[in-house]
This record gives sequence, C-alpha cells and structure tokens, in this order.
Amino acid sequence: MVRSDPSKLVERALSPGLDAKAIRALQQEIGDRLLAESSCVRDPDFTTLHPDDLRFLFQAYDDRFLSGLCAKAVAPGTMGFRLSRRMTRAAGKATRLARASGKVDYEISVSTVLLFDGFGPSDRDVTVAGLPCGSRLEALQRIFEHELVHLVEYVGWAKSSCRAKRFRTIATRLFGHQEYTHQLITRRERASAMGIVVGSPVAFTIDGKRLVGRVNRITKRATVLVSDPNGQEYSDGNRYSKYYVPLSAITSSSSISKTKS
Repeated sequence: MVRSDPSKLVERALSPGLDAKAIRALQQEIGDRLLAESSCVRDPDFTTLHPDDLRFLFQAYDDRFLSGLCAKAVAPGTMGFRLSRRMTRAAGKATRLARASGKVDYEISVSTVLLFDGFGPSDRDVTVAGLPCGSRLEALQRIFEHELVHLVEYVGWAKSSCRAKRFRTIATRLFGHQEYTHQLITRRERASAMGIVVGSPVAFTIDGKRLVGRVNRITKRATVLVSDPNGQEYSDGNRYSKYYVPLSAITSSSSISKTKS
C-alpha cells in the first residue's frame, strides 16, 4: 500500500463528528465483532489478550471512524501493537519514532496490568476518558480510542498532547470522550487499601526466612528495602538489600520503628 497524504486524515479528524447515539452504536458494533472474531477476547471480562486484538481494533476503528485514512497515511510495516506488563500507571501509550534514515515508526501499547487488575466483584467503578466502563472490553476500547487520537496527531502533526485543546476536540468529536485522564485501579491503590504505602513497614517471607523492611516503591510489585550492613548505601546513610515482593506476599508490620531522615 502506498502512503497517502496525511492531510486527508487531518481534515477528517477535525471535521464535525457523529452524534452520541451513532458513536455508541459503532463502538458497540466494534466490541461485538471483537468478541465474535478474537481467539482471546471471548467475554466482556476477558482474561487473556493478544497484540492481534489491538491490530483488529485499529483496523475496525480506522474503517468505521476515520474512513481508513489512518492506515493509508502510515507507511507499510511501520505500525506496531504491544501489550505491556510493565506499565502500572499508564493505561496505554502511543509512540512515534523518527529514525535518522527518515523512516517513522508508530506503536500503540496497552497495559494488561491495569486491565486485568480491575473489574472484580467488589472493585470500585472504573472510568476511562471520563466515561464509565462496566467491563474490561469497554475499558480496552476507551483506552484504545484515546491512544488512536494520539496516533492521529502523530501522523498528522508529528506531535501530540492529550492536555491540549486539539486532542480533546478530536477525542470528543470522534468518540464522545469527556476527559483525557483515566480512573483505573492501580497496584498502588490496591496496596493503599491494604494499609501499605511508600514508607510503610512491612514483613514478608523468602526461602522460609521472615524479613522486615520498608516499602520504597509500588509498581507491579512492592520494592522493599531491608537493612543489611553488606547492602547498597542509600541517601539516608544506611545500607539496604532490595527485594521485589508481590503485594499478596507482604503484610503491614508495626514492629519497625520509623527511621529519621
């Protein structure tokens, strides 16, 4: 496929969009098609996902909302899709990489951590782009729509910011988005509900040995620093060994006195 002029995509993105009912109908159609055609997404609260599912969403959204102009404006072989288990705060990410050769690569990635950590029976409600999401499928679609707007801006203008007026205008016109931020359940939120925050004294067991330390960071796991005279020296002048511990394996420990900084 020969790359077409991105100006057509720009014109389409800035044109008045569909009404709310029509937008919702197309979103529902795309979600239903993914459920019917995917080998992984077989239920609205699916438990597995494949990069091909993101590729399907790109093609479906491009066809139904952008008249296929995004795919036509991207050079063949330059569009990638990725699932991330390392993204613990950002639900998705669109990137543009301009190489010295002049080639420009694009990628849309989605956090499986945030998708799969939410939507339990006792979890709070989730919103993405200001819209309530009753299932993982709805959250996936809203996340993908948000990243697709970033991609459109990267292709059309070579830069993108979801805080800027242009992004918000496109996102609202195309997909009915109300906000540019998402309220998914993070590992940090789950830890906080357990009474564990950065600085909390905690205990955990490794190889049958109980260790106590302090939480230094919370991402996919908790980073816990345990006092160790042979460990690495930190800015507080003390030495610690670092452990990466699943949240399910740590408990709050009140037996550790607070260290003065």
